[in-house]
Amino acid sequence: MKHILIFSLVFSFCNTYAQNKKWSLKDCVNHALQNNISVKQSTNSLLINEQDVLQAKGQFLPAINASLGQRLSIGSGFDPVTNQRINNQTTHSFNYNIGVNQTIFNGFRTLNLYKQSLLNLETSKLELNRIKDDIALNVVNAYLNVLFNKERLEMASNQYLFSKKQLDQITSLVEAGVQPKVNIYDAQATLSNDAQNVTLANNNYNLSLLSLSQLLQIKDNNFEIEILQVDTPSKALLYNAVDPILNYALEHRNEIKIAEKNIENAALNVDVSKSGYYPTVTAGYGFGSVWSESKNDFIRQAFFRELDLNKGHNFNLNVNIPIFSRYQNKTSVARAKIRVTNSALNLQQAKLNLESNIQLAFADAQAAFKTYQGAKKTLEAQELSFKNAQERYQLGAINTFDLDQSRVRFVNAQSALINAKYDFVFKTKILDFYIGKPLTR
Repeated sequence: MKHILIFSLVFSFCNTYAQNKKWSLKDCVNHALQNNISVKQSTNSLLINEQDVLQAKGQFLPAINASLGQRLSIGSGFDPVTNQRINNQTTHSFNYNIGVNQTIFNGFRTLNLYKQSLLNLETSKLELNRIKDDIALNVVNAYLNVLFNKERLEMASNQYLFSKKQLDQITSLVEAGVQPKVNIYDAQATLSNDAQNVTLANNNYNLSLLSLSQLLQIKDNNFEIEILQVDTPSKALLYNAVDPILNYALEHRNEIKIAEKNIENAALNVDVSKSGYYPTVTAGYGFGSVWSESKNDFIRQAFFRELDLNKGHNFNLNVNIPIFSRYQNKTSVARAKIRVTNSALNLQQAKLNLESNIQLAFADAQAAFKTYQGAKKTLEAQELSFKNAQERYQLGAINTFDLDQSRVRFVNAQSALINAKYDFVFKTKILDFYIGKPLTR
């Protein structure tokens, strides 16, 4: 009973811990990289490429084959040993053979195919890294979206509490005969609207959590994340120039390296196609024997004795010289050269796309910072205006409608500042992504 009680307590503690676990940004990224289906598929492709390398390496080795055969012949035929015609008889025969075949030269085809398998393996590794980078960026974006909606929910909740407090104050003033009763109705309408905003903000927050959990492929109704302190936008977070980002990306980004590897692969494919113009030299060796027996045999030997007498070696050297391949070699080389040109164009297009994306991201980050600065000044002005409206309302200089309009402008300014802050943070994260900085920082 003591052990059962201890186990129950430990299990209860672990279960509570699991339910209360809050996922950090690093936890989310690591989980996505380990469990994402695209990552698993790309990893399997990598394993296939490793087997392709092993197979290509094996082509340098000789092929060894062995065979055993038993034959029963009824009727007319030829004796497999004497090669004499036999009429209307039953013949039993047995043979064995072991052979070795080796390609000596085939226009360097085997060597180039091996090089291609190594290039495909390197390309698959780069593709896996590219997929991981994209997934990490998507997770960061979804994580920031949760933080954004969390902050919007907090703002909506604070506005609801303020409106509730405002309603209590107006109710006291109306009961004291200082304000008309109609002001209560206006305050109640404002409180109802704020309650609706809280519900909407809470729904958006839950939906953003759901989107993140689906991206992570987590089925947990209690999924929660750690609330990070997002840096306030400042010039220190901006990049002064786009050229360092662009130069780094052109040298290190996986999509550029993949395009470069594709050019190398296409060039090797030209060499593979050209191998069709060269002669192919193969050599082989075989060792075997045969035993045969029928009722008409003039001389009969014991099974192993006859196998020993009939054993023999054979050697062969073959040279296959292509003379006319019905334009197969010519068209194969021509197509391979066209693919080299297309691969070079793909590299050029990849660089142009990368340059365009980085320049756009840089411009967006600069604009987002200016938008944040403008939203910050607007909020400061609206906050002063709202405080002034509250004071004037207390003095009876304005009515409830005017006070509520001032509050709406203040709330909109708060919302605009939150939008501008997270927009700036995400766009600077994109620049960090291109220049190779860790996204989980």
